[in-house]
Amino acid sequence: MSPLRIMQLNKERIKKMGHMTFFWGRNTEDTIPGWPGRSLYSYFFGLIWVFLLSLMVERLSHTRFIKPGTNDFTAGLLQTLMYAIRVALAYLVMLAVMSLNFDVFLASVAGYAVGFLVYSSRVFRKSELVP
Repeated sequence: MSPLRIMQLNKERIKKMGHMTFFWGRNTEDTIPGWPGRSLYSYFFGLIWVFLLSLMVERLSHTRFIKPGTNDFTAGLLQTLMYAIRVALAYLVMLAVMSLNFDVFLASVAGYAVGFLVYSSRVFRKSELVP
């Protein structure tokens, strides 16, 4: 193979790799082809989608779906199902963040932060300790 052909192949390989650092902007190539698209509306929809996904991960992390007195086998299956859904959603958020778009990163962090604030912090629930 000629050196010129090797250089052409290297240039093609680098073009396919995309960004290797965080960047700002709505024109991006993500891990899911065609997402979020080229229009501003689809870009904002993608950011809202990432925000809601990360919010849902926090919701599932801090919710008790099993009532006292539930059969142990049924409770175990329900816990396993909820864990699998939570991990799948967390991986979707991770894939979105791997686009290295800083706006997507901020949307995911904001979703996790708001989810923690609403579902786990003491701001919206009563304290068990009474002074």
